[in-house]
Amino acid sequence: MQIKKHVPNIITLLNLFCGCIAVVFVSELNFEMAFYFVCLGIFLDFFDGFFARLFKVAGELGLQLDSLADMVTSGVVPGYVMYWLLQQSQDPATPILILPYLGFIITLGSCYRLANFNIDTRQTDSFIGLPTPANALFILSLPLVLKYSDSLVVFDILTNQWILLAITLFSAYILNAEIPLFSLKIKDFTFKKNALQIVFLILCAVLLVFFHYLAIPLVIVTYVLLSVFNNKFLKK
Repeated sequence: MQIKKHVPNIITLLNLFCGCIAVVFVSELNFEMAFYFVCLGIFLDFFDGFFARLFKVAGELGLQLDSLADMVTSGVVPGYVMYWLLQQSQDPATPILILPYLGFIITLGSCYRLANFNIDTRQTDSFIGLPTPANALFILSLPLVLKYSDSLVVFDILTNQWILLAITLFSAYILNAEIPLFSLKIKDFTFKKNALQIVFLILCAVLLVFFHYLAIPLVIVTYVLLSVFNNKFLKK
């Protein structure tokens, strides 16, 4: 029983560990490995709560650990990535020294959202605003889209410091916007209770197969659209 009690928290700490490793890779400008470790951290984040409920050991400690781990994996890492994107987008002849640091507005928005999530009783079975893991994947995908895309339009967009700043500000906003979005966490393995999540995951897989890293923004849009559809037609 004592082992079961600690399993969810160990999973949460592994999420935090993945976030720490991702920070190191971002500092080395290895955005691809940072992306993979954030993905692994988010995967672990899906299952800590599931095992806490399965073993009937859910508690306040686990809730706080979950937010602290997410703060690194889905808060610090995307802010750091945006810092580097803004840094690399500047004109060497006329750099704006403070501009790259504004990338950490994403981290501030993530912190506020995670703290608010813990006290917002409306978000027990769904989300209000874009979840930090979804936002992190979107931001982490940008340097990879830039690296692997042959489109000059994409290059111009993702190397424009003002567009990147606009993405940063919008990211902080959408994290805390009053927009109901369905939860991605699977509470059990029955199809009936997780039909929307399963459909979403299938769509994600299809998009990833055909569009690779470019699929990430499409996945986020799909998530929002499915949420709107769920709110209007399926949710009672």
